[in-house]
This record gives sequence, structure tokens and C-alpha cells, in this order.
Amino acid sequence: MQPKCDAAKVIKMAMNVTSIQRVVGAFLLTMGLNTQAVGAKSNTGVIQAPQQFVSEHKGQFNGQKMNYDAIASETYLRDIDGEPTASIFSFAYIKQRTDTAKRPVTFVWNGGPGSASVWLHMSGLGPSFVEVPSDASHPGLPPYTPTTSTSSIMDVSDLVFIDPVGTGFSRAVGEHEGKEFWGLKEDAQSMAAFIRTWMTENNRWGSPIFILGESYGTTRAAYVANILQKEMNINLNGLIFVSQALDYQGSSPYIPDNLISYITYVPTMAATALYHGKVTPTPPEQAAFLQQARDFATNELLPGLFAGNQLAPAKRRHLVERLAYFTGLSEAYVEQANLRISARRFAKQLLRDSGETVGLLDARYIGDERDDTADSTKRDAASAAISAAFNSALQVYMRNQLNIDWTRPYLSPSDPNLRRHWRYRTKKDGSAWEPAYVNTAGELSEALRINPGLKVLVASGYYDLVTPFFDAEYTLNRHAIRSEQLSYTYYQGGHMMYVNSEAKNQLFGDIRQFINKQTVTE
Repeated sequence: MQPKCDAAKVIKMAMNVTSIQRVVGAFLLTMGLNTQAVGAKSNTGVIQAPQQFVSEHKGQFNGQKMNYDAIASETYLRDIDGEPTASIFSFAYIKQRTDTAKRPVTFVWNGGPGSASVWLHMSGLGPSFVEVPSDASHPGLPPYTPTTSTSSIMDVSDLVFIDPVGTGFSRAVGEHEGKEFWGLKEDAQSMAAFIRTWMTENNRWGSPIFILGESYGTTRAAYVANILQKEMNINLNGLIFVSQALDYQGSSPYIPDNLISYITYVPTMAATALYHGKVTPTPPEQAAFLQQARDFATNELLPGLFAGNQLAPAKRRHLVERLAYFTGLSEAYVEQANLRISARRFAKQLLRDSGETVGLLDARYIGDERDDTADSTKRDAASAAISAAFNSALQVYMRNQLNIDWTRPYLSPSDPNLRRHWRYRTKKDGSAWEPAYVNTAGELSEALRINPGLKVLVASGYYDLVTPFFDAEYTLNRHAIRSEQLSYTYYQGGHMMYVNSEAKNQLFGDIRQFINKQTVTE
């Protein structure tokens, strides 16, 4: 897998600058011989040409053999005068010798905010993945090596994995600062600008276009879809939401008076309690049990919480008994919690008798914390188990298979200043603005109206205590979104359901089917 170089293309790109030295520099960058941190100014004060690493590969995905190019590269975002403002790094996997008018391209990102694309990149969605135990046990000691993915969706779509500014290799450039891009609106605008620029530079305006986001990446995807279609006249074929997070009221179980979160989390708690053998009597079938949990939360618990201190004692007693049944917690604890069970407290309480906690990102995982008397979990058992494996495997993959030889640090976790400077405010400073839960469901609703053929695949894990599956239903079944534009799928996993190999194969199969259905061919 040797890097290849189109010298004519590189020189043509470099002619935008004013010196022959830059032409030579651009050529050396493409050959991987120049390790200067691109995006910083050179000694002459000129911003360097975008870095690019290109390699050729062969693979077999879902039974289909293909040759493809892996293009790991910077794309510069530019202001109205053409000056670079940011460098967005992406990993593109492009099938060779194909009709791009029929070949879809899917833009992929993770969430955070402040997450690089490492999770989906190393999930097996693309050509490589890191294998961790499907049963939610710890992956063990290093090394964590990447493995060729045969279940990748590259048989149906080219893929572009994107790292937002302040994550991965992506940075603000020149005199610009990262915080210019660190906000709900600012981030979405930069990602929309990246897609438009990438499509132009790679001649893909004629291709079917999809966006796949995970977690906060779905928050971003809804906003980006709106910007692309409303402001840039770029229609999309489909949106894929993995672990939906559009309206944060339904996924914010940390605010004491947020009654909605005490409803949306009940079915996920029920799935978790059933998985860990805490539901008595044991229901015969998971799907029916979870539907009962939905019905109880909506039709009984919600009116009870709304009633507050006017709730009749007999009714309150009934709610305590039923909530204890669905969550696997004791009636005494449910009574003490005043019928309000938050996710972090549930994660600590469910297995308290054994001194263990369950994971938040994936409640199948079990952790051991130092303080067994704490009221809530302090560490996510799922994240603690798998994060190092994903990060390490990506580093090995970038260096040894993508031939990325660069001194710039790959930020995963993100720039430490990102979370501190992140802005959810969408109004200009100095203007009236009342803080509210983050919510981009309205942007999605408008995007679906602009493009009536656009559809959304909503993929949820049963054991996700961060973005619960019932919240996806609650959020997307309102905001005046037509039901025929939505498809829901569910998996035996958590936030990153693809760590379970069986769930991964199901997820990728559902995505593959969705892309095929939403791709218009003659």
C-alpha cells in the first residue's frame, strides 16, 4: 500500500500561492516528506498547502470485492476573500473506477461536542475496526490492533469521516482561533461549509449525499441538513442518526425539576434491569416488556408526576410498586426518590448490593468504584472499558495502513479548551435570549419540509443511558415531523451499539438498506 501522488494536481493546487518554493513544498507535502504542522504560518508568514496522504487498497465488503483510495487530508475552509480560516481533516474512502453520479457518498462524524470521528471510524463502518468483546467484558491489556472489516458499508457508499475543529488533526489556521468554531451554530456552519467544499474539490456534486452522525453528531446533522438545503441549495438523500440527541430535555436526567427525563429514561432502565436479572417476575419477552414500560411511563407515571402533591396516596403507592418493578430497584428507594429516578443514580443503585455500577454509554458494562456509598456513579464503566482500545487502534491504523507520518498531535480527547469555550447560544451577544434546552428538532422539521423526499433512519441501543431510545421516539414523533419520513431501528447494545458484533451487523445492514432505498438510480 504505497502512497500515490498526482503531481500535476498538486502543482495546480499550489499555483494559488505566489512562489515557486510553495509549489515544491506542496509536492513534498503530498509525498509525506514535509512534517511541518500545516495550518501554522511558515517563516515567510504564508499558510502552507493542505496536507494529504493518499494510498491504494483492496478490500471485500459485504461480499463485494473492490479497489479503493484512502485519502487522509486537510480541507481548508475559507472566508469570502478566499483566505483560510480552518483546516478540517477527513478520512475519505473512495471506490476506484466508478460512476460518481450513481455512487453515494456518506459524510460521517461523531459527537461530543468535542469528539473526533474515532468511534465510527474504528467501528467497522469503514475498512477497518477494533474488536472488543461483544459481551461487554473488558477488552484486556494492549496491544489493540485494527482488523479488516468485511461488514463495512463501502459496498454501497463512499465514506468521509470528519473531525471538527479542535479534534483529531483539525485546527483553526492563521490568525483565527478554535473558539470561533466552538458553538452549536458555528460548528454546524463549519461542517456544512466543509461538505460543500469537499464536494466541489472532489467533483461530487452529482452524487447521492448522506449524513451519518452519532450522539451530538445527530444534533449537528439536523442543523447541517437545514443549512445545506436552506442556505446552500444542496439537497440530501438521507440522514442516519445513531443514538439520537436532538432535544436535550429528554436526555438531561441531571436537572431535578426536568420531569420529561424521568419519563424518557424508564424504558432504558427497564431494559437494563432485565439484562442484569433484576426484574421479578421475569417477563417472557423483551419487546413486550419494554412496550409495557413505555405505556407505564407515558400513561401512568407522567400524570402522577404532573399531579405533584395532589397525587392520591393509593395512586402514589401503585406508581411506586410499578416503577420499582420496571427499574429493578426497591420500593423503599423509589419512594425515597419521590418517583424521580435519574440515570446516574440508577447506574449506581441497580447493583449496589454487589458494590458494582452499570455503564452509562452502555449499561451492559459493569464497573467497580471506590466509594460504594455515593448516591450516583462518578465514572462511566463503558467508556472506561473501550476508549483506550478505540484510540490506540486508530493510531496504529493511521501510521501503518494510511501512511500518515505527521508530527501534529491527533486530538482525541479534543483540545482542552473546547468544552470550556463551547457556546450553545445561537443569538448574538447583547441580544435578548432566555436559556433553553438544546434542540435542533425544529431545524430537522424544516429540512424535511424543504426536501419532502428526505428520510431519516433512527438507530438506538436498548442499553443507552445517555441518549435513551424512548427519547428518540418522544422527540421525533412531535415537532410536526411526518411519520413516513422516519424509520426506527433498535439494537442489543448501548450508545455505540456496534461494539456488539451481532448488533453491528444488524446496524450496518439497516444502513445499507436505507442508502439503497434512498439512492435514485435509473
